[in-house]
This record gives sequence, C-alpha cells and structure tokens, in this order.
Amino acid sequence: MKDNRELGVVVYGATGFTGRLVAEYLNKQYGVNGEVVWAMAGRSLSKLEQVRDEMNISADVPLVVADASDIASVKAMAERASVICTTVGPYQLYGSELVEACVAAGTDYVDLCGEPGWMHKMIGAHSDAARASGARVVFSCGFDSIPFDLGVLFLQKTAEQKLGSTVPRVRGRVRGMKGTFSGGTLASFRTTMAAASKDRDLVNVLRNPFSLTPSFTGADQPLGNKPKFDELLQSWVAPFVMASINTKNIHRSNMLMDHQYGTDFVYDEMMVTGPGEKGEAIAHHIANDTSMADDPRQPGEGPDKDERESGMYDVLFVGEAKDGQLVKVSVQGDRDPGYGSTSKMIAESAVCLLKNPEAASGGIWTPAPAMGSLLIDRLQKNAGLTFIIEN
Repeated sequence: MKDNRELGVVVYGATGFTGRLVAEYLNKQYGVNGEVVWAMAGRSLSKLEQVRDEMNISADVPLVVADASDIASVKAMAERASVICTTVGPYQLYGSELVEACVAAGTDYVDLCGEPGWMHKMIGAHSDAARASGARVVFSCGFDSIPFDLGVLFLQKTAEQKLGSTVPRVRGRVRGMKGTFSGGTLASFRTTMAAASKDRDLVNVLRNPFSLTPSFTGADQPLGNKPKFDELLQSWVAPFVMASINTKNIHRSNMLMDHQYGTDFVYDEMMVTGPGEKGEAIAHHIANDTSMADDPRQPGEGPDKDERESGMYDVLFVGEAKDGQLVKVSVQGDRDPGYGSTSKMIAESAVCLLKNPEAASGGIWTPAPAMGSLLIDRLQKNAGLTFIIEN
C-alpha cells in the first residue's frame, strides 16, 4: 500500500449511480478486510450509511465524508488513500481540486473522464508536480477509453509477434454495442458543448487529435465525421461518438511510450453498419442523430440491472503494415458499456495501481502506458473483457 496508508482504494461518489456499481463490484470481487482495503466516500455520511446498508455491504467498510466544494475535506481524503477512484463528474465542474489534492499528496487517481478540454488543462497544470510527488493520475478508465486504448496496445503487441514490428495504421471499428450512455456522460457532453460555445481555444482543443500530446503533432488523421464505405472491411461505417476522446488518448499513449507505434501513426474510429444500401442508410442515420444532445437523463440516472447485464460491445481493430499485411484483434465486453462494464473497468484500474506500485512512475497517464498488460490480464480474469487475436 502506498506509504502504508490507512485506505487502499477510496470510491469517491459512492452514493451516485456509477459509484454504487463500483462499490458493489469491489464488495463482490474483493470482500471486506481482504487483499484490498477499500472505502466509500461522498458528501453525506447518512447517505453513505444508507447506500452501504441497501447494498448489504459490511459496516466494516470505512466511510469517508468529502465534498468537492470543501477543499479541506478533499485534501484529507487524498492523504488517507493510496488510490482515489472518482466517479464524480462532470470533472470540469467537480474534479480539479481533487486532482490537485492527489498530486500534492502523492496519491494515485483514476476517473471516467471523457472531457478532453479539462484533461488538456490538468496536463498543463499538474504534470511536473505529479512526476515530483509520485502521484499516478490516470484519466479515462471506463468505456472511454480502456477498450480502445488497450485494444490498440494489444494489436501492436500482436503485430510485433506476427510481423516483427508495430504498424503505422490502425482502424478501430465498433462492430456491435448494446447499451445506453450514462447520465454522467451526457452531462459531461452538455457541459463541454456549453463551455465550447464561449471559448474558441476549447473548440481548437476538441478538434485537434493531438491536443493531449504537448509539443508533439503527428501525421494528418482521418476526420471520421462522415459516413463512408470502408474498402478494407467491405462495409459502410459511421461516425462514432466516443472517437473524439479515444483518438486523443491513444495518441497520448503513443507519445508516453516514446512513440512505439511510430511518429507517423494514424488511427481512426468508426461504427460498422454493414454492406449495401441498408448499411449506407444506417450509417447516414447515425451521422445525423442528435439525440445525445437532447437526451434528458441526468447524472445518477441509468438502466436497471437486467438492461446492464444484457448489454455488450465488440470492437475490431485492424492494423495495416507498410507492405499491406494486416493484423486483426478484437475487444469484447460482457455488460453494457456505459455502466456495467465501465464500473468494473475503473475498479480494476484502481486495484491494478494499488497492487503494482512499480507499473509506472508519477505523472499524468493514459491506461495503456500506465498499466498495459497488467490491466489487460486483470480485466480478462475479473471484469468480463476478452482480448482476441482474430487472424
């Protein structure tokens, strides 16, 4: 445990919809007073006690009162924990003080952030201090961007084994997905769009695929913002709503790993809609869909247990070498992406950092360079993800 601290993993936001799922998973997977000492944190002690009792979690699980508006309480929480696992978003509204507190205390941190403007700001503000304190800050440890970031890493390791080197071109293609986006994701999207309407610099950050790679700009990247026919797959593909954040994280991973994928690495991410006129029609329908902007759900709202457990996703990654040789892998999840799978991914990310103090040094990371194969192994063993070599 980091610095022999009292608490291993603290779930901040444990009374919220996703936070409850994280606590439920940790309780089921690791129990109480076992190999992982974990705690539930939130604004209200009575609400924490109520949620703990509702979920039949032992009274031995510690409760920590912390409120984003009370900086002293956030600092105190960070100083007690080895890892803070936060589901309290939008992070641009409620996350900045927590990142600062974790960096100051040398405390590891994982979140579910898909807000590149805020991440860009945090990287600029805290990278040097995190390296100095030893705090490992890992953004985007949910559906954005673990299956994609680790999927590209898995593909590149497969390419090294099969072809002798990494490949400069990778396509991420969502073949199947069942499940809704979380109320928290929708709130982050709305908050980001509202901020962008007032800030031209933020618009540039959102548009730039290299906005999370300070001082590095790579090759031109496909926009992925219009339907097209993918010759390689012989299928129509449509814009994928998470591509904007995932592509930025994957380019950051490449930079943090000293450009193992190459300085000319090209990546894009789209949804497979099928061949022929039907595939084309679906692709255009997806491209014109504005329901995410109009969705009324709020943070804390989400699907019931049956809907979460009947959800799934299947993402294909196709790597192309300079001589045209192909490598294909896939990442599949056994729960809906927004809640069921995301809650398991962030929990295992927190435990992975706790269990592997040697995995990375202090700094602001993405999942692949921070935890890599260690996390892939944990996710396959415990969290219902499958990484498959397809050819």
